[in-house]
Amino acid sequence: MTPTPSPSALSGTGLSLHSQLAALIRRKPVTASPETPLREALQLMSENRVGSIVVVEPESYRPIGIFTLRDLLHRVAAKSCDVEQWIASVMSDSGLVMLNWRSTVYQAALLMARRGVHQVIVVDAAGRLVGVVSQEDIYELQRGGVKAISGAIRNARDLDALVAAADEIHRMTMQMLADGSTAEALTQLISTLNDHLTVRIIELTASEFTLPKVEWCWLAFGSEGRFEQTFSTDQDNGIIFQGPDDNGEATEALRGAFLPFAQAVNRKLDACGFTLCKGNIMAGNPELCLSLAEWRAKFSTWLHAANPQALLNATIFFDLRCIFGADSLADELRDWLLARTGTASMFLRFMAGNAVQAAPPLGVIRDFVYEKNQLFPHTLDLKAFGSRPFVDAARIFALANGISHTSTVQRLRAAGERMEFARDDVAAMVEGFYFIQQLRLRHQQGDGTRPDSANRIDPDHLNELHRHVLKEAFKQARKLQQKLQLDYRL
Repeated sequence: MTPTPSPSALSGTGLSLHSQLAALIRRKPVTASPETPLREALQLMSENRVGSIVVVEPESYRPIGIFTLRDLLHRVAAKSCDVEQWIASVMSDSGLVMLNWRSTVYQAALLMARRGVHQVIVVDAAGRLVGVVSQEDIYELQRGGVKAISGAIRNARDLDALVAAADEIHRMTMQMLADGSTAEALTQLISTLNDHLTVRIIELTASEFTLPKVEWCWLAFGSEGRFEQTFSTDQDNGIIFQGPDDNGEATEALRGAFLPFAQAVNRKLDACGFTLCKGNIMAGNPELCLSLAEWRAKFSTWLHAANPQALLNATIFFDLRCIFGADSLADELRDWLLARTGTASMFLRFMAGNAVQAAPPLGVIRDFVYEKNQLFPHTLDLKAFGSRPFVDAARIFALANGISHTSTVQRLRAAGERMEFARDDVAAMVEGFYFIQQLRLRHQQGDGTRPDSANRIDPDHLNELHRHVLKEAFKQARKLQQKLQLDYRL
């Protein structure tokens, strides 16, 4: 057999939900060929104390099936099957869920939740088996009650149970922040659990409707699309479906069938704490429940219209990712978009010009400059003038360089490699961004969950060290804006 590629080069001590799957593999997978007797396979599982065995092609080492303890119960014991038969006759092949070893732990967690399985098969670029990652492996990266909350979400049968799970997510993440969790770990965890919750809401709601028999997916935009949700968040979502490109009536009929379902999902998300978007950026809006061809046309219009609304749309919709359904539709749309944004020089220039308008509030004489806001005097908006400069610059770098990542930090790191930023400079940018995110979370942990004040802090309430670090974080944001000004001659 071809030897299993070693993931040790990718392994590290600081694993997170955005780590590559290869880094989570701790042992060589237990395998069998299709002609292995079932008795021998069961003995291998017992000796290695594993709950599954992967069936691979002897020459290529590509997975073709999996045999689990559940298969043992339902396909062997319940039918009194002969243990001398080949394992190929009782393995599962339809439930074989595979991901490339460069996929993230987060993607594996979400895929398992969608497909209702307990493990994913990890393969290399040639499709050869690398290992198996289970839910238990992922739970080890998470803390305390995460496993219980994930289980409660999976087992929820009605809206009341989902609302209770949402409350538990909020309580647990608040406690984790109090216990010293970092902004990176918390935002990843919040996004993961909120995704699980959204998936379950969609599943339960879909059972109440007769949806069209076409491929479709639920899209997330904005902070949800970037994996950067905080404690205070609203909805930014949409639907993309596969419709006939040249039949307007058929497309309208499909939209009409999806809209009542989408609106029901929006209402249930609102009940779970994801407030309805004031700008109506939700899947229940007919303008955001579109066929793939319609989404392409919409993005094309924005790319060729350098007006304020198009730039605002770019800051929300260009951070798209699939939450539920046919990932291929979102991937196809993103690939189509990235193939065009790199050459849309005028649009990128206008985006850059818009991005540098939100200058970090750094003073020449004083530490900080304050807005003339009568409702919140002597405060800094950590979202509009703190995290936003990082987010906007990272988005522009990604669109200009064909980077498919949606999270700000992943975009900065990928752009750093392509644009030859110094490694220390990228690290400082990332640290600055996460420090501002940490301050936002800590403020929202107190009495800052009101939408109008959720991101506003009075720096006089910070200690001397935090004031200094915040000033340095703003300087990193300003460096990014200076890079945009230089690149786009602003």
